[in-house]
Amino acid sequence: MREGAADPGLYDFAPYRDRPKIVWPGGKTVAVWVAPNLEYYEIDPPANPQRKSWTKPHPDIVGYAHRDHSNRVSHWRMAEAMSRHGFPGSVSLSVALCQHHPDVVEDGAKRGWEFFSHGIYNTRYTYGMDEAQERAIIEDSIATVQAATGQRIRGWLAPALTHTPRTLDLIAEYGLDYTCDLYHDDQVQPVKVAKGRLASIPYSLEVNDHYGFFVYNMSPRDYADTLIRQFERLAQEGAASGTVMCIPLHAYLIGQPHRIGAFERVLEHIAADGRAWIARAGEIVDAWRAQAGAAA
Repeated sequence: MREGAADPGLYDFAPYRDRPKIVWPGGKTVAVWVAPNLEYYEIDPPANPQRKSWTKPHPDIVGYAHRDHSNRVSHWRMAEAMSRHGFPGSVSLSVALCQHHPDVVEDGAKRGWEFFSHGIYNTRYTYGMDEAQERAIIEDSIATVQAATGQRIRGWLAPALTHTPRTLDLIAEYGLDYTCDLYHDDQVQPVKVAKGRLASIPYSLEVNDHYGFFVYNMSPRDYADTLIRQFERLAQEGAASGTVMCIPLHAYLIGQPHRIGAFERVLEHIAADGRAWIARAGEIVDAWRAQAGAAA
């Protein structure tokens, strides 16, 4: 990001109409990817002067234990539902999970899921970091995920969505080629960086289960209906040029017994529709790059 400018200069303005046509494999109109956030929250993390880790005084036992449901129970429920309907995960990973709960990471790897970095802990914020500290997080992410899964990460979602002005330049410099941190489009788009190349793949705050249940106070049925309406519109518009739908998930939310059934009906709907290319994030970026030419 460029400091001191009204326009941060991260990307060119490109109106939605009259863009070059993107066609997904098999003539599909919308690329659908599921992004489980496999996270680790510390019960009493170091304080960041710009933001509290928990809304309650530390240690927040309730907040910690609620999120720990993901790794103990609801990851498995969510993952099995995804596998049943043919949806691989592209994992937004708190890299420390590789040490704290390696069984969860191993399960995702065995399912053929892709991993990208969501920082080390979701309770450690990037605000105020100097360049050396930020480089250390990126290097740790690359090395730790490679050791745990055999994969070299290609993507980045900033921990708790926190950044510095140099974040995107740094991840591109280290060879990562997509970011989930821009919510500005429904198609893959190029991002301007100092070195290398970077693409923005559509992630979502609007249909993120965290926003659905914590911010918009949706019922499971309402959230499922929202996902289906999102899919239907993007599949329709994608006939002109391929669109992207991301379903960002947190297992401790979507994997609760009273919510998983409604979510499974969404997976059934999308899988049966015929217009969806169900893919991993890196595959979507690769397919876009193969068609976007110099813009990629």
